[in-house]
Amino acid sequence: MFDMKKTALVSAILFAAPLFAFAQGADIPGLVTKAGNLLNSLIPLLIALALVIFFWGLIKYIMSAGEGGHGTGRNIMIAGIVALFIMVTIWGIIRLLQNTLGVGGDQPINPPYVPQLQQNR
Repeated sequence: MFDMKKTALVSAILFAAPLFAFAQGADIPGLVTKAGNLLNSLIPLLIALALVIFFWGLIKYIMSAGEGGHGTGRNIMIAGIVALFIMVTIWGIIRLLQNTLGVGGDQPINPPYVPQLQQNR
């Protein structure tokens, strides 16, 4: 029989099926632009969140100075530093590739399209 996760997945697919049917009128360049703008606004928030996590670990590390519980604070700080390193490194590699290939983030994206024949009436 189906378990709860499979039932939820099948339900989500069935409820989303009409969206795919009505996708013919979607503005693809506008959708890509909106998705890009959303991702560009999320990057600084994620970096700020990783910085907050690092400082939270630092506070826990300092507060547990006399108790000997440095392990949890240290682990939180390491996780924050690793997250910051990974995000900033990936962001830097993407910027380097954009500059190398001459593709800027401010240029509009023109996706390929299939030309349609017009009917003569």
